[in-house]
Amino acid sequence: MKSNNWLWLAAPMLALAACSHKPNPADTEPKLTVFFDKSGMDTTVKPGDNFFDYANGAWLKKTDIPASETGWGSFNVLYNNNQKHLHQILEDISAQGNDKGSKEQKVADLYASGMDTVAIEKLGYSPVKPTLAKINALKDYKELLTYVADSFKDGDGYLLGFYVGPDDKNSTKNMPQFGQSGLGLPNRDYYFNQDEATKKIRAAYVAYIAKLFTLSGTDAATAAKNADAIMKLETELAKSHSTPVELRDPVKNYNKFAVADLQKQVPDMDLKDIFKRMGFNSDSVLVGQPKYYVALDQLLKSQPIDVWKNKLIFMALSTSSPYLSKAFRDANFDFYGKALYGQKQQKERWKVMVSTVDRGLGELLGQLYVEKYFTPEAKKRITELVNNLQSVYHDRIEKLDWMSPETKKKAEDKLSAFIKKIGYPDHWKKYDDVDIDKNGFYANMQSISKHDYKEQIDKVGKKVDRTEWGMTPPTVNAYYNPGFNEIVFPAGILQFPFFDKDADDAINYGGIGMVIGHEMTHGFDDQGSQYDKDGNLKQWWTKEDEAKFKAKTKAVATQYDGYTVLDNMHVNGNLTLGENIADNGGLAIAYAAFKKTKQGQSNEKIDGFTPDQRFFLSLAQIWRSKNRDETARMRINTDPHSPAMYRVNGPISNLDAWYNAFGIKPGDKLYKPENQRIKIW
Repeated sequence: MKSNNWLWLAAPMLALAACSHKPNPADTEPKLTVFFDKSGMDTTVKPGDNFFDYANGAWLKKTDIPASETGWGSFNVLYNNNQKHLHQILEDISAQGNDKGSKEQKVADLYASGMDTVAIEKLGYSPVKPTLAKINALKDYKELLTYVADSFKDGDGYLLGFYVGPDDKNSTKNMPQFGQSGLGLPNRDYYFNQDEATKKIRAAYVAYIAKLFTLSGTDAATAAKNADAIMKLETELAKSHSTPVELRDPVKNYNKFAVADLQKQVPDMDLKDIFKRMGFNSDSVLVGQPKYYVALDQLLKSQPIDVWKNKLIFMALSTSSPYLSKAFRDANFDFYGKALYGQKQQKERWKVMVSTVDRGLGELLGQLYVEKYFTPEAKKRITELVNNLQSVYHDRIEKLDWMSPETKKKAEDKLSAFIKKIGYPDHWKKYDDVDIDKNGFYANMQSISKHDYKEQIDKVGKKVDRTEWGMTPPTVNAYYNPGFNEIVFPAGILQFPFFDKDADDAINYGGIGMVIGHEMTHGFDDQGSQYDKDGNLKQWWTKEDEAKFKAKTKAVATQYDGYTVLDNMHVNGNLTLGENIADNGGLAIAYAAFKKTKQGQSNEKIDGFTPDQRFFLSLAQIWRSKNRDETARMRINTDPHSPAMYRVNGPISNLDAWYNAFGIKPGDKLYKPENQRIKIW
């Protein structure tokens, strides 16, 4: 069974928008009257030395990370508030009679089935035993490949990183696509780096593999032997993997093959039979990282079949462990929670199940969420903000001094073509084929996984549906999707501290305004800029403009390369380049839009701060957070976002208005001479 650890495979169906609605709990909760946490500041820090600490230093000193969290900050607070709202919805509908097959029945019974830990405990690991028996019966690598292909329809799927999505060079058509896969550690570097922290993680991973074997009846000595062999196999697979930075290049990762040509590169994999068993037929496929499949083809026949079988057994146990008895859940947490992220204890069961329902049946639960917690008035206000920032972005492109009129026209056309999705889908996704029973948690999750795969496979060769969403409505996040050329803002993030309809413009533009500008700028970062207005991977820049743009982005990468975490780890400027460009652009656009408001043009102080100061302080406080050392280390290695401090200190050091607002002078640690401040958008 898939672990369902994704956030971006959600789709669509009908809006609850501006209809009359029941009394809204959001309307009856106490209204905020204070929108800036002055007590969280540390005014002993000069704003020009470390603005993040100036705005958040007192909060950082007095805030402890809860034992069940890997970090704590504005996102976490809002996420946990949303969890409480979703929990209340689930508790309320669980207490009422719900018609079989209704959205209320499905989300309530999925929640109830996962809360029944007594029933889950009684089953132990028996739900996954049929899968283990099938794997144990395999005789050679050809039978193993047959099983792997067949397993996708069962909601599992191993070794083949398969999904269906728009062809990057023909964005109206869905294509079967394959990416590198087969690893249990975060990325290839975890198999080869020789620092002590990574070595400890590798040791913990081998111990985790062995633990799952012992929990499923294997003696300790054999389990240890199996774990070592699996680790060696994964290390061989990792050699074929691209690095996180290499994965950011859309051109290098676009490899279209006629199936017959791909077959020549993987002679021991019967692609025609594999694809048929997976449920699709296509003359061509996209393969992001062909080296992985060449290596897989070779290793399938060169490695003992027993090692491959044990590899699949481990994968089946690991991905199923969150849905099995406590011993399996604990083993999974000890590695993926404690060892990788430093989490001290597991989350409360109700929080786990709220997240599970949101991931699994997100657009059913999402309908109930937006009806209660996202008003038509909020959607209207956010839409106005988005349109304001889009208008400002047009003006700024027009005034760029480094871009030719020819490229400007195409950039403006792309900006105008943005699909804007706010709050929730216009069309809600259906889950008619998902069978949910309050007495069968594992079976429920299997049914959801089968549905998810069928949803994927049904897209092959079909026209792309651009009404689909990649996040559920309660998600505290936002995104830009280059293939759709869309910006998406779920209802979950459209709340304080990012947005409040009663807050002054400085707070809203420094908060959600910056987020909106950030997502818009992703359309023009080092990756998004390679896609045209229709979402096609296509060159639309003049050579001269492209060269100027690359020089500017190189300067951004160099700036962030200089930042450190945990004393000796440097931010990877190339891994984080797209997000850093978006942070810098988002801040500049949000500030320019703020200056068009009545407050932005005044000097009236609130909380003792000018409008401009309040804008920048709002920005700093939406990013305030602290992480466990293990989490910080993991993010430096894997996350394309810079650490929170540098998402604040990096962009403001490039914006002239911040210098003026706080009187930043030469000698201040963040000071950059005006001719060294990086300005792209």
